[in-house]
Amino acid sequence: MNNLAVVVPLKRFDVAKKRLRQGGAEQVTALARGLAEGVLLNCSPRHVIVLSESDEVSDFAREKGIEVFESGARGLNEAVQLAYEALGERFDQLIFVHGDLKHPEGLGTFDPGGGVTIITDHHRRGTNVLALPTRTEFRFFYGPDSKTLHEREAQRLGLACRVITDSPWALDVDEPGDLEGT
Repeated sequence: MNNLAVVVPLKRFDVAKKRLRQGGAEQVTALARGLAEGVLLNCSPRHVIVLSESDEVSDFAREKGIEVFESGARGLNEAVQLAYEALGERFDQLIFVHGDLKHPEGLGTFDPGGGVTIITDHHRRGTNVLALPTRTEFRFFYGPDSKTLHEREAQRLGLACRVITDSPWALDVDEPGDLEGT
């Protein structure tokens, strides 16, 4: 499947990374923006779409020449679901990538193959990258234990599912300890 796009959901930078803010990390807004920029740049040459919840994020993406999808949804799962359904008319496959990956290099050349591919977070419970075919009844379950819930959803639909736990994309930045070595 060559007709694919990368979708990057982004939260407003001034409220993103709540656990970092609560943990006393400094310059979190700039960090969130910088991580997002790194992810977007490393998705090239793929077609990239930012899933936006704010004018600030939409402007940020458009300044970089990136398409924006504004869902008006409340919460990540609803927003991703709406984008998946709408973008399925244009693309055969979508790759959802979190905008806080510490090492996003290579995203633009990632070939997920067919079926569903889940790249976990470093705890092996979350979903940092999720690639799947469009035009299915797939439902999204970001949050606690999303890896297992996304696996079950692939099984429910009879889709082949591959789980990758040893990717550099497993390293996301959510908590103060995740900043070590940056």
